[in-house]
Amino acid sequence: MGNRITAQPSVRTGADRIEEAAKTVFAGARVGLVTCPTGINSRFESTIDLCGALTDAKLTALFACEHGIRGERQAGVLFEDETDPRWGVPVFSLYGKTKKPTADMLGHVDVVLFDIQDIGVRFFTYLTTLVYMMEACAESGTTLIVLDRPNPFGGFCCEGGKLVPGFESMVGIAPIPFRTGMTIGEFALYMNDRLERRCDLKIVGLQGWRRTMEFADTGLPWVMTSPNTPTLETCRVYPGTCLFEGTNVSEGRGTTRPFETVGAPWLDGERLAAEMNALALPGVHFQPTYFTPTFSKHQGALCSGVQLYVTDTETYRSVETGLRLLHRAAKLSDGRFEWIAPFKEGRKPFIDYLTGSDLVRTSALDDAGLERIVALWERDADEWKKERAPYLLYD
Repeated sequence: MGNRITAQPSVRTGADRIEEAAKTVFAGARVGLVTCPTGINSRFESTIDLCGALTDAKLTALFACEHGIRGERQAGVLFEDETDPRWGVPVFSLYGKTKKPTADMLGHVDVVLFDIQDIGVRFFTYLTTLVYMMEACAESGTTLIVLDRPNPFGGFCCEGGKLVPGFESMVGIAPIPFRTGMTIGEFALYMNDRLERRCDLKIVGLQGWRRTMEFADTGLPWVMTSPNTPTLETCRVYPGTCLFEGTNVSEGRGTTRPFETVGAPWLDGERLAAEMNALALPGVHFQPTYFTPTFSKHQGALCSGVQLYVTDTETYRSVETGLRLLHRAAKLSDGRFEWIAPFKEGRKPFIDYLTGSDLVRTSALDDAGLERIVALWERDADEWKKERAPYLLYD
């Protein structure tokens, strides 16, 4: 006989509290919901279905961001409005012709609920979608309610440089570091103070969550946050290895270990692993590996590279690790390492948008420049901890 999981989660998310919120916070309202497959409660019930079944409020619209309302689309795939087949309500695309909700879209609702599992990383596009929704709600006078969720890696570690004004994009909307150390509700509170016009923002908070908790400590079910961040192990390394998206080195898309493996047909994985392990970076081991991507960069070509193994979650620093790995991979490329060119005329190279400035592109391949960036990013993270303090909701 199989094992039966009977333990109750130690943490309740905003989604677990949606029925009580419908009786108090948004009773009688027409409800719009921004969500994706991560929008479930601790009983694996979809927030879409929970809203559709409410008796104290009525679901009248859905809003879909990158990857689609049910996670049916790959990264970067644009799509248009549709109708939800189960509940018969419009599904407005926020990843097509428009990224920001229009007044017509918000005319269908009185309140908007936002329920998406974030991973506490600036370049996750869900944060940008949230900010665009906050701006639109402020303009239309619509109430926005964030159903809070845990930061999967606790609420203390902050890493990486702040985004510099002028480098805003879908992968970076605010002057915050790579890793925020905040829940998505706390981030919303921080951003609301920085909008030209504040929205009517309410947070349905977590119960039982402490900042020392990683996701495994909560007892909550994990649903992959996007097609290429399927596991917590992926999400742990992602803030650093995502830098390779701005290069011609594969970040492992098209393999079973995206972001945990990086490589290229012209790299020497054995040498790269040896040089990275010689750095003795805390909490990580680099294992040489080969892989053949089934899509994305180097599709169908045999790549040599490394796989990252996190050996100590408390000391591991994903952003510095990823930056130093990029530096060494470029050094060992025999001149074949390249930055991805701008996608459109007049745009900056993608690495600039990912990192929030041109500093990595202009300095990170130089040994002294690398160390300057590491030091600057440490200062940015320390400043951020003070800046975010007034918006933290949990001990």
